[in-house]
Order: sequence, then structure tokens, then C-alpha cells
Amino acid sequence: MKKLAKKTPFRIKRYYGYALATIISIIMPFITFNENHMFLLSFDKKQLHLLGIAFDMQELYMLPFLLMLLFLGIFAVTALGGRAWCGWACPQTIFRVVYRDFIESTLLKLKRIKNKQKEPDYSKAQNASKKVIGVLIWSVLALLAASNLMWYFVPPEDFFEYLQDPSEHLMLIGIVLGITAFLIYDIVKLKEDFCVYICPYSRVQSVLYDNDTYQAIYSTNRGGKIYNEKKEKTIFNIKDFEEQTDECTTCEACVSVCPTHIDIRKGMQLECINCLECVDACTTVMGKLGKPSLVQWSSTNEIKNNKKTQFIRKSTIMYAISLLVIIGLLFAMGGKKEYMLLNINKTTQLYKIKKGNEVTNNFLLLFQNTQNKRHRYALEIIDHKDIVIKRFKPFSLGAKKLVRKVLVLSTKKRLVDNATKDTPITITLRAYALDDPEGKISVLRKAVFIYPRSDKLIK
Repeated sequence: MKKLAKKTPFRIKRYYGYALATIISIIMPFITFNENHMFLLSFDKKQLHLLGIAFDMQELYMLPFLLMLLFLGIFAVTALGGRAWCGWACPQTIFRVVYRDFIESTLLKLKRIKNKQKEPDYSKAQNASKKVIGVLIWSVLALLAASNLMWYFVPPEDFFEYLQDPSEHLMLIGIVLGITAFLIYDIVKLKEDFCVYICPYSRVQSVLYDNDTYQAIYSTNRGGKIYNEKKEKTIFNIKDFEEQTDECTTCEACVSVCPTHIDIRKGMQLECINCLECVDACTTVMGKLGKPSLVQWSSTNEIKNNKKTQFIRKSTIMYAISLLVIIGLLFAMGGKKEYMLLNINKTTQLYKIKKGNEVTNNFLLLFQNTQNKRHRYALEIIDHKDIVIKRFKPFSLGAKKLVRKVLVLSTKKRLVDNATKDTPITITLRAYALDDPEGKISVLRKAVFIYPRSDKLIK
């Protein structure tokens, strides 16, 4: 009998992937560059931190592009590897594996990892007490997971500071406890029903799949059709197969190990999360017979049509182009980031005419220092030499602070000779930090200077 090369089970590979994802998700909120986080969406500070760069409210136009990048990325992964996200990276699956495989099966010995269909007899006091212990252990982990999620909206340094004064931050505590309660109910009670009935991802998978999509797939060519469409029943006995050469032993190891309680031999089903537990189970059974697994991580073309899987095809090319365009737009917009904020608003009075036909316009400026240190700011007009700044002096502003300033623009020269109406003149103002040698802290803003009609001026 031919001996097959032993491979690392997909379940063990998934465990490594889960451990890596967990470490990254916990550590990432603590990673900062120049006091900015790798990723933080702070509603309190009204900022988005991305790769160590802080974007303020006026720059949150980047958020839709990040969402498009996320969803298109998941769709692209689905077109290539099926619901690999569900089986290998989704928090729901990771949490269920922690509770079911680690706490219930390994730690408390309530279940067997290779048989997810059989529930323990909780009428026995020993099993019931273990169940309570398992829920308590998961409750602690759920509280940690809920806190970890909040760290992406409230930075850890602020989060732990807020916890020292809980009476002043009841909403934060309430949100964390609410998420914790949901995770306990979801993982202990709802289980994989969340994936099957609630998650919308399973409903769109059939649109994203094609014959070249990698997935957990049963070879009917070798194993035989387990579901007889004519007789409308599932085959449970090896003798019921149409061909005596069919290799499936009907051991149902692939069924017993499935967390969503499906029979992969019936073909693609929306409940399948591509965890590949069935592949491991069939590999073990068929390996004892010296044969390759009947359930494999492969494509329909490769298993059923004897064609080579095409990774580069129309759908993957379009996804790649779309992702590159979005990433390019993100970098382009990120390169235009402003390191200070400035809003210019005109006062209700359009203009004043003073002695000697001097025309003035008043503006209200709102400055905000978005940096982590104090800066000294100045202002200049860069495109109209006949209009000058009459009232505005350089000032110092602390980190993350904002201030309102009055700006008066003036001209003594006759800019327009129009006797019928006032004339708006667009000018460009440049605000900049005097103590920034690199010149990064600089913004350009347009303002409208209103010049009166000529009959209002003294001739």
C-alpha cells in the first residue's frame, strides 16, 4: 500500500494563523509613531489615525476609500480562495475555536475536537459544572476582546485612564460590557448559527465564486455521488453507490468534524466557512488506505473538470485593478495631508470705506494646531500685492489647541471701476508655522475680498 507524505493539518495551520491574528490585533493599538497610532478612529478627538498619520474631521473623506479597500479586498480573497476570511481570519470563527476547541474540548474535556455534532449530557452535574466554568473563562476572554475592540476607537492610554474614574465614563464602560455580553451570548448560545443565518457574507458567496475558486470540495469523480438526486436521498451505505469503484467509505468523518453541521459531499453550501476541517478528516481516513483525500482544498475545474486552476482571470484582474486604483487614491490623498487646520469666514459686514478711499474687509479665522507640540503661526497673501494684511500678528498655539483670530484686509488702491455693483475678488491666503524649517505646516485657503462699486468712493 502506497504511503502518502504526511502534511501539517489545516486545523493546526489555522491555529497558527489565529495566534498571529490575535497578537497583531492586541499589539497594534499600542504601536505609535510620533504619538499617532497605526489605526485609530477616535470619535472623541475627531481623528483618524492611519499608519502613524493623523487625519482630522476635514480629512475623513479618506474613510470611504478605506471601506472600499476592505470590502473589495474581501471580495478578491473570496474569488481566489472562497470564504477563506471566514475560516481563517474572522473573529467569530476565532472566538468559536477558542471556546469550542480550547476551553470545552482541550481544557475541560467536554467534547472531542473531531466530533462537533455530539453535545455533552448536561444533565450530569459534572458536565453542567464544567459548562459553568467554561462560560466564566470565556467571559473573561470576551471582556478582553471587547476592550481590545474599543482600543481602536479609544486609545489604550486614554482607555485605562478613563477606567480610573468610572463614574465619569459610564457610557464607555456600558459599551464594553454590552459588547462583552453579546460575545458571551454569540459564542456560547448562538454559535455557528451567526455564520449561517445572520452574516450576509454567505449570501453573496455564490455570486463571487466561479470554477477556479479554491474551496473545500469533494471529488465525485473518485468518491461517487453521495446525494442521489433521482432517489432524493443521501447515501449512508457504501453498497448503495452506483459504481463499485467509488472510493468514499461513508465513514462520515467529514460530517462529524464540520462546525456548521453540513455534509461537504453534497457540494457547495452557503453554510461552509472553508475551515477545511473536512479536508483534514478525509485526509486521515483515506491516508490509512494509501489514497489521497476525497475532500481537498482545490477548485471545481481541477477536481471535477480536470483543468488547471486559472488564478489570473477576468475577475481577479478587475479586482487587482480596482484595489490598485483605490490604494493609489489613498496615497495621493494622504500626500495632501494638512498639518494644521484653518477655516476662514467672512463677517456679516461686507466692507468698510475709510478715509482716503481705504477699503477694508473683516474675516474670522479659526486655527487649530493638530500637531503634538506648540507652534508659532503667521499669515500672508500670496497672489494680490495691492491687498495687504492690516490687522493680524503672528501668534503661538499649543498642541491640539484651537483659537479664533480676527483678520482685517485692506487696500488703498482702486482695484475695480464698476459703478453698477460690488465686485468680489478672490485672493489666496497662506498660513504657516514660523518654527517649521521643512515647510510642512502650511495651508492655502481662498478668501473673497469685496470691493465696493465706484459711486460709493470719493472721487
